[in-house]
Amino acid sequence: MVYLWDYDEKELEKTEKGRIFILERMINYGPGKKKISLSQVKKYWNKLNLFPIRRRLLELLIWGKYLSSTKNKKAFWMG
Repeated sequence: MVYLWDYDEKELEKTEKGRIFILERMINYGPGKKKISLSQVKKYWNKLNLFPIRRRLLELLIWGKYLSSTKNKKAFWMG
């Protein structure tokens, strides 16, 4: 079960924006019994709104390197 409790999956599949939304939900919350298509992930990579940790892990698994930059949120200035 894909986490689409608030949307009609058949309606979402009709548009590109809807397919991207379904893919985001599958990655962020788990695919349920469906499989996530690697070709779809690569195709829509720059349009996907993913949790930062998942994005970094997928970058490493798919391309073997990190594509996004890391932002050190714990950095501070001592002056």
